[in-house]
Amino acid sequence: MNKFSQFCADLAPYTDLKPIIHNSPATGYRARSEFGFSKDAYTMIQDGGKVHMSVSDLPHSSIQKIMVELLPKLQSSDLIKKKLFQINFRTSGAKILATLIYHKPLEDDWKAEALAIQDSIDNLSIVGRSKKQKVLIGDEDLEVTCNYGDSSFKILQNDLVFFQPNIYLYPLMISFITKQLKEPRDLLELYCGCGGFTLPLASKFNKVFATENNRHSIRLLKESIELNKLSNIETARLSDDETASALANERPFRRLENIDMQAYEFSHILVDPPRAGLSDETIILSKQFKNMIYISCNPETFLRDITKLDRKIQSIGVFDQFANTNHLEVIAFLQ
Repeated sequence: MNKFSQFCADLAPYTDLKPIIHNSPATGYRARSEFGFSKDAYTMIQDGGKVHMSVSDLPHSSIQKIMVELLPKLQSSDLIKKKLFQINFRTSGAKILATLIYHKPLEDDWKAEALAIQDSIDNLSIVGRSKKQKVLIGDEDLEVTCNYGDSSFKILQNDLVFFQPNIYLYPLMISFITKQLKEPRDLLELYCGCGGFTLPLASKFNKVFATENNRHSIRLLKESIELNKLSNIETARLSDDETASALANERPFRRLENIDMQAYEFSHILVDPPRAGLSDETIILSKQFKNMIYISCNPETFLRDITKLDRKIQSIGVFDQFANTNHLEVIAFLQ
């Protein structure tokens, strides 16, 4: 039984609906990728073993190009490759951010060598990281233009924040949500990240209140709000449990002192939790809302939470974010 059939079978006790399945190309789909570095090669775990390679066909073509150009420069520099154990790539399509991660402190001679490598490769920006240390060689923030349907927006990201990995399915996820919306007023969004859904949904709601616990994500989201000239989004650096506590008026938060929570007329709550799913406090909070949008990267915890939420599934889509793996992304409208 493949993963789609398995999910449909697991979903059957909760609804008669058949999920809409969105497939991904098997190659070239990843806008961000992480690789190990060992024995002068990129590495990744495949079928339980470590594979050494000079390039992978999973990332976007712009990342593949940089991987090929960067590898010989890493191989030829003892200073750069010493204690280098991981390389992360992100792409805006035009620009690539490469984060080199080390088991050693990064000194000035490393910075000079990394700068020379960056200057020798077009459209590359390098960040060096080791324990409690960050060394910027180029700009760490990427500006990405996202197109969905007839609309588009710009979003800022860097290597410290979550961003949707599949460049083909991400716009389809946005379109799926916007097409399902009925009578939207104001939106409460938890786990908003750097605004991957906040920014495009702002045009569909009167106002959006978005919360996230990652300070880097909140900074980037605020800058993206200005970049897109949006005036109907307010943000706060709050965890899911803190958001629930704030809305229940259990205690005041200094981070909310300039936000009038009473001015919102929430018609929808959107949650995009980590693989662990929703906390009990968030589930209790969600019961205040008639309409719920649940984005899940873990079908197992999604189905667990459906039981706790006690809601009817109005529509559901499955997105094959990582082709040829067991992973699935789920978006459900719950009422």
